[in-house]
Order: sequence, then C-alpha cells, then structure tokens
Amino acid sequence: MTGPVSTDPASDAALAQLLLEWAPRQRWFAHKGAAVQLRRLERTPLDEGGVAQLVAFTVRTGHDEEAADTVYAVPITVRHAPDDSLAAALVGHLPDVDGAEAWVYDGPHDPTFTRALLTLVAAEEGAGSPSFGVHGTSADGGLPVPAGASTKVLGGEQSNTSIVVSAPRGSQQSPLIAKVFRVLSAGDNPDVVVQTALATAGCERVPRPAGWVDGQWTAPDGSTAHGHVAHLTEFLAGSQDAWRVATAAVEQGRDFSAEAGELGAATAEVHAVLAREMPTEPATPERLSAVADGLAARVAWACTAVPRLRELSRAATERVEAVRRVSGAPDLQRVHGDYHLGQVLRSAERGWVLLDFEGEPLRPLAERSLPDLALRDVAGMLRSFDYAAASGAGSAGTEAAGRWAARCREAFLAAYAAGTGVDPREPGSAAATLLAALELDKALYEVVYEVRNRPDWAHIPLSAVERLTS
Repeated sequence: MTGPVSTDPASDAALAQLLLEWAPRQRWFAHKGAAVQLRRLERTPLDEGGVAQLVAFTVRTGHDEEAADTVYAVPITVRHAPDDSLAAALVGHLPDVDGAEAWVYDGPHDPTFTRALLTLVAAEEGAGSPSFGVHGTSADGGLPVPAGASTKVLGGEQSNTSIVVSAPRGSQQSPLIAKVFRVLSAGDNPDVVVQTALATAGCERVPRPAGWVDGQWTAPDGSTAHGHVAHLTEFLAGSQDAWRVATAAVEQGRDFSAEAGELGAATAEVHAVLAREMPTEPATPERLSAVADGLAARVAWACTAVPRLRELSRAATERVEAVRRVSGAPDLQRVHGDYHLGQVLRSAERGWVLLDFEGEPLRPLAERSLPDLALRDVAGMLRSFDYAAASGAGSAGTEAAGRWAARCREAFLAAYAAGTGVDPREPGSAAATLLAALELDKALYEVVYEVRNRPDWAHIPLSAVERLTS
C-alpha cells in the first residue's frame, strides 16, 4: 500500500485555491455560478512516485439552512517540470507543492494516473490510509486489465469522467472504459452494483465488468465515508449510441420501429433479470401513496416555475393522484434510473447494450439505490423518442416526426409487454395509469429545464404535457 503524501498546510492551501479557481469551469462540476467555499481537502498518492494523486475536495454552496456540502473526486498528477503533451489538461502551476515547484494536471488526461488506477484494480492493491485512501478489486470472472495500455478521455460527459483503455496493437485483450465518479457519495454506486449483478447473471445487455475502485474519505459531518470511486468495464469499440442512430433515422425519413421494438425487448430482459437477481418490494398502497406524493410535488413545482402550465394543473394533478388508487401494480425493483437513448449503445455483435446504471446524478445515492417502478425507465425512453423525433425532424416537419415517434412508442411498448407481461397500452390497467403519471412527471421536469435553458425546445415537452393531460 502506498503511504500518504507528505504534505504541509501551505501546500494543501495553495492546491485548494488552485482547484477552487479551476473546478467550476469543468463540465462535471455541479455548482456552476454558485458561491463556493472550501470545507476540506484530502489527498493521497496512487503510485510510488507520488505523481498520480487523488484529491477529495469538499466544498459548501449556499448559506444558512440552504447550505450543502459536496465531496468531489479530483484526480491530479503533480509534475516538477511542465509536460507539453499535457498542456490542454493543465490545472495550474504552483511555486511550492510539498517542497518543490509543481505543474498540476487533470489526472484522467495523464496516462500516469490511468496506469496507477489500473494497477490498483489488476493487483487488487490499496493506496492511502484508513482515513483517506482507495482499494482496487477485480470482478470475479471479469475482463483482464491490459498492460501497456493507451488511454483517451471521452468528451461530452456531464457528471463523470470516462477513460478508454486500449490494449497495445496486436493484443487480443478487450478494450476497457474506466469511469471516474466525480461526486463521492457514501454507499455502493448503483452503476457498479447493478451492472455487476446483471453480468454475473449472464445478461449480455450490459458491458462485462473488469473491476472497480472503492475508497474511504472524510464525510461532511466529519465521519469516515465509504463508497465507490471508479468503475472499469468492457468498452464496445465501433458501437454507436442509440440517440445518434435514432436521430439519423428521423433525418433520413427512415422508420425506426423495428429497432425500437428490439430496444423494448432488451429493456424487458434487463428488468426481468433485475427482478430475479436483486431485492424487490411489493407495490403496497403506502408505497404508491409515497410515489404519488413525489409526483404531486413535481406538478406543484413545475406549475409555479412555468406559469403557462397552471391551466393544466388540475388535469395534471388528477393524473398523478390516480396512482393512489392503483391496485395490482408490479413489484418495485432495481431499475436503470436515468434511461434514455443516450444510455444505450448499438453493437453489431450484441445488439442493444445498456449503460450507466448510476441513476439521476443529482439525486442522493441512497434514493438511487432503492427499488422503484420499472415503468419509470419505460417513461424515460418514451420521452427520449419524442426528443429524437423533434431533434431530427428538419425538413420532414413536425407531423412526420410525430408519426415517427408514435410508431417507435408502439413498437417499444409491444415488445416490452411481450417480454414482461406488463402492458401499459391496456386502457385502465395499473400499468397504463402508472406510465401516464410517470411520463407526465418526466415531461414536467423537461418543460422547466427547457424554459430555463433552451426556450426554443420548450414546445417539445409542452406538447407532451398537453397530450398526457387531455
């Protein structure tokens, strides 16, 4: 086990100030535009030379009762001379870090950091101390970690950072992808737990696991927290994400219902395996009432945030209140939690493969790990079809896009019903009532988001809210 970095308060203070200036400009930082105060900085080396380090960076946003602390994982590399190949990943230069001049780089972009992370997993080693440190674990029967690998950070992610790990040319080893969780939350990350459970059960609808890194750090309340820091899985080279495949079909005027049906079958397969392999809960009246409470709160919030929704408030409330009267609902189970076309890949060998079972990143981890209504995933995918249709409509026009989305919806639901026995198309059924409320909930959130961030897109979810409340 690598020992703790020999630090002094001045070095940590300088590094903290550097990160306070740099982190808010990064895509994964969730508190852009907010006043941020440093609460704590901890760091440990991941290699013998102390070049690769992991920093737990605790910041506070808000004031008084609204104040909240967040612990970010910030991998860095500390070098005592500038590296031109890493210029784009430079965090900053400091005259003194642990007794020497230092250039600090964003770790995922530096192969030295990724090699250190891979070594922890492959050797099942630890680094750091009992109060702040990490430990790697190889998945039972999982993919091997390639030696001498090349690495590349994927762009476009919002809440995490993923690094593609490719074996040397000529090697027969599969490429991997290492996801670094940027917000550290106590407890097991669903992305690790759920994907591992599916893969262990023989489900090929998820990437095969290679391993993970868990760790311990100081929680905001001063206690020691334990949780996952990174996840290493199979990388499906040559695959395309479903969003690009779907929007290309819309742009080309090509029917997508066959692919949507296959996606419905894949979703049903994953839900069935999760229901069999992981804990479930009965959908009791009390549990459904709690769901309805959350849905009703979303209606009130959305109608307050967007005044044009107020005329639909009564109808929306009726839809979500109907959840309290549902009987015979399917058991609650583990689900994807943030399901849309961007979370699915099309592989030539495997068909549709589902990714990122982390759930909605801004929800507390404890909530994301609870059994939920599987139809929440279904609602998310239906909304994604709607967005894909509108995004790719172009010269085809909104009516043609609407018909495209409707065909996708029907094909997806038919295949899902065939695979699970739960058919939300049956009027008056428990599944139909639940899906209508969950899809409305999703659309209301989208309206508020679009009005605040992309007003030109607001008509997409507004049309859905009108349809779902008519």
